Amino acid sequence: MRHRNGQTGKTPPSPDIGRLSGLAVAELELDAADGTGVRLGQVPGGPPLDTAPRDGGDQRFLALVRLRGRPVGTVVGRVRAGDDPASVLAEQAADEIVVPDASDASAAPQRPAGDVPRATVVVATRERPEQLARALDSLLAQDHPDFEIVVVDNAPATGATRELIASAYAGRGVRYVLEPVPGLAAAHNRGVAVAGSEILAFTDDDVIADPHWLTALTRPFGEHPRPACVTGLILPARLTTPAQVLLESHGGFAKGFTERRYDPAHPPADEPLFPFTAGRFGSGANMAFRAGPLRAIGGFDPATGTGTAAKGGDDLYAFVRLLAEGHPLHYTPDAIVWHHHRERWEDLCGQAYGYGAGLTASLTALLVRRPALLPPLLARLPRGLAHARAMTAARTAGAVGRTGVPGTHGASTHPWPRHLSRLERRGLLYGPLGYVRARLAVRGAPLPWEGA
Repeated sequence: MRHRNGQTGKTPPSPDIGRLSGLAVAELELDAADGTGVRLGQVPGGPPLDTAPRDGGDQRFLALVRLRGRPVGTVVGRVRAGDDPASVLAEQAADEIVVPDASDASAAPQRPAGDVPRATVVVATRERPEQLARALDSLLAQDHPDFEIVVVDNAPATGATRELIASAYAGRGVRYVLEPVPGLAAAHNRGVAVAGSEILAFTDDDVIADPHWLTALTRPFGEHPRPACVTGLILPARLTTPAQVLLESHGGFAKGFTERRYDPAHPPADEPLFPFTAGRFGSGANMAFRAGPLRAIGGFDPATGTGTAAKGGDDLYAFVRLLAEGHPLHYTPDAIVWHHHRERWEDLCGQAYGYGAGLTASLTALLVRRPALLPPLLARLPRGLAHARAMTAARTAGAVGRTGVPGTHGASTHPWPRHLSRLERRGLLYGPLGYVRARLAVRGAPLPWEGA
């Protein structure tokens, strides 16, 4: 779901951004479980894979590398005209990625859907029926054995979404729900209220879900009794414009290819700001919760999220609030969605401002709703300020990767324009004020399940 963030200014794109050329996004299977060996294929929702450019020139690829179906990393490579892309990229993957041995449990093929809990998938949307249809088609193709889909139409201006569900998805396990209060958090809370499952998965209308996504995202709830939240891997569906390439070059939404468990009882040694670095844990386009703990904290704060004055932060608030209550969070790279990054420079500017605002708005929401978090936050404040400065710095080209898009989260080779850094910092300063404005707008409104 997308609402206009604004605050992008009228600054033209950095001169350097126009030099960023697009890449073909593909999936590279190193050892297919069916015995077909190495193969290169189109990603779900991406453009057709052109392995032989018509102009006869080189072709650049970003490839998700899989081993018997399981994701192990990404490679970025340039394939010369006449060469076999699958062979070239497989050779590069062997040099750059530590691939598990065949005897390693992590090298086992993706497990089929089996004893996984029933789930409700909530998709919030607003006036994007074509993108929504693409997302719903991918959700209906999931290998999960027992799930429903709830589409929450948030403050619609037309009946396009309702008509789409009625005409194309009636009787196919897709429910339509209206939420008149604008904002992503309000839409998600409406989904929480009507869900018929204990496990609630959330994704956006601008993603395509891998067929194994829901099974992989919900399986940790069945295998481990304590996690209240599970997040997954978000990769780009296409990298055709300079804005998309720049965003992915600086990490995009990916959180890496290593499964992680964040447990408040055992804070991670490599996270000195834990649990306040919420952006490390996941993103709202790929997350799932146990309904009980999520409802116990009041769900998503309705004064956060895209579509409110706070600009964002609804997912970050939920992550940190659950961790603060003692619930572990689990990250699995096996749960993959393919995201359609924003294509224009103006959209990337709005995104930079919104991320800064959403971060501090979510921290403000945490302190307003749970004041006991203030002392530990203050204790981490010096490091937090240093982290914020580093996060919003005008990042220069790094030394990771050969052609400009990282295989790991946070690496970069293209400079991050100073204009975007300034917007992020302005957003950080604005976030608390935005949260106050949004909170006044929703003051007195009951949570959906309280008013039911």
